[in-house]
This record gives sequence, C-alpha cells and structure tokens, in this order.
Amino acid sequence: MDKLKVTMFTNEYPPNIYGGAGVHVDYLVRELSKLMEVDVRCFGDQDYTADNLKVRGYKQWDKLKENSDPRYQKVLGPFSIDLAMVKDEIDSDILHCHTWYTFMAGFLAKKLYDKPLVVTVHSLEPLRPWKEEQLGNGYKLSSWMERTGIEAADRVIAVSQGSKEDILKYYNIPEEKVEVIYNGIDLNQYQKTDRNIARQKYGIEGKYILFVGRISRQKGITHLIDAVKYLPKDIKVVLCASSPDTQEVLEEVEQKVKLYDNIIWINKMVEKEEIIELYSNAEVFACPSVYEPFGIINLEAMACKTPVVASATGGIKEVVVHEETGFLVEPGNPEELAKYINILLNNKDLAIKFGENGRKRVEEMFSWESIAKKTYEMYKDVIEKYKK
Repeated sequence: MDKLKVTMFTNEYPPNIYGGAGVHVDYLVRELSKLMEVDVRCFGDQDYTADNLKVRGYKQWDKLKENSDPRYQKVLGPFSIDLAMVKDEIDSDILHCHTWYTFMAGFLAKKLYDKPLVVTVHSLEPLRPWKEEQLGNGYKLSSWMERTGIEAADRVIAVSQGSKEDILKYYNIPEEKVEVIYNGIDLNQYQKTDRNIARQKYGIEGKYILFVGRISRQKGITHLIDAVKYLPKDIKVVLCASSPDTQEVLEEVEQKVKLYDNIIWINKMVEKEEIIELYSNAEVFACPSVYEPFGIINLEAMACKTPVVASATGGIKEVVVHEETGFLVEPGNPEELAKYINILLNNKDLAIKFGENGRKRVEEMFSWESIAKKTYEMYKDVIEKYKK
C-alpha cells in the first residue's frame, strides 16, 4: 500500500481549542503526520502547510447570523461549515470525523467521494440532556447529525470501553465496527514542575485543590463548589473554568462562588505551561463530572504526579484506579467528594504514592505515539475492507 492520506474533520484545532476533543485532535494529528499525509479541515480561518500536513479552516455562512435564534445558530452554523468542508475536492484514502459538529461533513464526503468513513465519539448527545438548555430544539438536530454520522461510519472509535457500551446501546451499529482507542497525553510536555510563576500571577498562596474544565452541567463544577463547605477553610479551591454552555449556568456558578472566600476563579483559558504548573503543585485534582466518556484532564493531572478524586462515571473509571492513583466517588455527591479530598489532604504519604502511581500508569498506557500507530493500523484495515 502506498503512503496513506487521511482527511480529518474537526471543530477544534489550534489555535481554537477549548475542550478535550480539541486536545485529542491536536496531538493525534502531530503523531499521525509522522506516519502519513494528513489533510485537516477545521472550524476557523487557519490556512497553512507543513511536512505531511495541510490545514484549512472554514467559517459558517454569514446569512445564518441574520434574524436567527442564537440557540439554533449553534447547530445550523456547524451544518453550514460541514457543507463548506466537502465542497473542496477530497483525494484522501480515508475520512475521519471528530464530534457531531463534523459528522455531516463525513457523511456527505463519504457519499460524494466514495471514501471509507471513521468517526471518533468523544461524547454522546443522548447522555447530555442538559444540551437542550443550551440548544433548544437545535438539540434534536445535533442528535440527528450524530446518529447519521455514527450509523453511516465504516468504523467508530470509542475513547473508552464504557463509551463503546454507550454507543452500542444508543445506536444501531454492529459491535465489530466499534473499536476502543484511548485518548493520550504528551509525556514530555506534561511533567511535574516546581515553577511558581502561575501561582504568583493568580495570587495562589499555600495549599490548593484544582479544577480544570468548562462551565457546564457535564463537568460538575457546581458540585465541587457545594463541597467547599466540607473542606478546611485554609485550603484554596482553584477553578480554571471558562467557556460557559449557557448564561444561566454561568450565573449559577457566579452566585455560588460568592459564598466562599477560599475560592480562586480563573475565568479564562489558561496557557498550557501555566496549567502544568497548577496541576503539579495542587494537593489534589478534583474531577466532579457527571458524564465523561474519557476525561483527558485526569491524565494531565496524573502525568504531573497529582492524586485525583474523580466521579466514577464513563471512561474515568478506566483512567483513574480507585485507591491506587486516586479515589472514585459517586457523581453529584458533594459530601462524598469532600470526604475523599480530605483523606488526601490529611495523608501526605498516600497523596505522594497516588501521584507516583498515576505517572507510572500514564507512561505505560497513554502515550500519543502508540495511539497514533494504533489509529494508523486501523485505517489500513478499514481501507482494505472497504475495497472489498
């Protein structure tokens, strides 16, 4: 087989990254481009070419901004970008889509150019009912786009075994078409550091617990804030939280934060070097998500040797090992979340042990190099089967 080429459809791509799916695509493309040609089509205005890599950004139709319900625009905008993505000819061997935002691009490109389609499921719309608050009836359209892409795919990548089970439960697709390939992490970049630049910048003094994530019902940030009353008053709770799903959830977080003097809220996307420092020096990393197909943030914390207290939900249960790299707790239970955070605050030796175990687990299982190789081999298998 000659050198392969993939067209990668994605909402997020540098410099426009705000969530785990964008982090995934960024690192996967870096490693895949060492093995094959990669044609990235993304949301934005990017336009550049490097070795084995071409990146083009696409924007939504301006007409959609006129007299449109903002909630519907959040779905119709991506639909219009998907159409723009497929108007440019595709000469790749295989198509690969990430998240429902691009599934229609993959579906249409498969039909137009007769190429095999792979989709990576980073989350499932049926398991995110709060999206109706964000999208209104647009949630029905995003759900349809997701179903259409998944059921038309020649291979579906689940980012965890739990996610695979959910896909098979909600969508009509044969089990043999669903393959588990975990998310990964750059082990050279995410390492424990003693730097103190970010802590000085944000006024973080003394011991602190860290949260990193969007302001979303999914990420459970309000449950962590509700847990603060059960934590020591001299322990800071640092929230690296921005990009609210809705104005309502933003206002709810604002009201809750006002109740506590020991919360430091960094309401913006924090630079990678800063976030690595904040992970490295936190006493505990808290991940109170109510739904998480994988949860790259837990890998990032573990790579920085920080013990994790996380919800026992979705793919988190395959990343964080209870009583080995951290603790798994009941989702949506602030009191239990606080209980296990307190155990680590009161037992430094245990916290250090969990941190060391976490780094070891990440090194053994979650390198991007191995994930890219597995993805590349999967491409070859899908292409061969498609030709038959």
